[in-house]
Amino acid sequence: MSDKTPHDSDVSFIRALAELLRANDLTELEVKREYGDNDRLNVRVSRRGEVVTVAAPASLSAPVIASAPAALAPAPAAPSDPASHPGAVTSPMVGTVYLQGEPGVPPFVSVGQSVKVGDTLLIIEAMKTMNQIPAPHAGVVKRILVEDGAPVEYGAPLVIVE
Repeated sequence: MSDKTPHDSDVSFIRALAELLRANDLTELEVKREYGDNDRLNVRVSRRGEVVTVAAPASLSAPVIASAPAALAPAPAAPSDPASHPGAVTSPMVGTVYLQGEPGVPPFVSVGQSVKVGDTLLIIEAMKTMNQIPAPHAGVVKRILVEDGAPVEYGAPLVIVE
């Protein structure tokens, strides 16, 4: 009988999280509940699609960033704005950048290194979750635009891969 009650409430809780995700246009939500010593629930609800992370109830600059490339002609990117570079890999979320998997190990990539589609370029920690940022296309890493441990915003340029 006691096994059924937490299960039913957990299902309701997960449904409420899914509704919260949808209602607030979030991509991912993670919650940990502690019921007792060896009784806990860890839930991660996520959906696929364009990644937009809301870190606080503030307006995102995503629409401005998303509309900026449409205003640009197929002319070469201005060197002063790395985000407009055609090889720019931008941050899909707000978080903290890590260039290596753990302290003391080599970085995932370095300038001049060739990468294939899907190779990990760096990690962004968001809400205590480590998110690998893959190379969207094959090429050579021309510039690394962020420092290890630096905070990043949604749409910020991270790496140039040509």
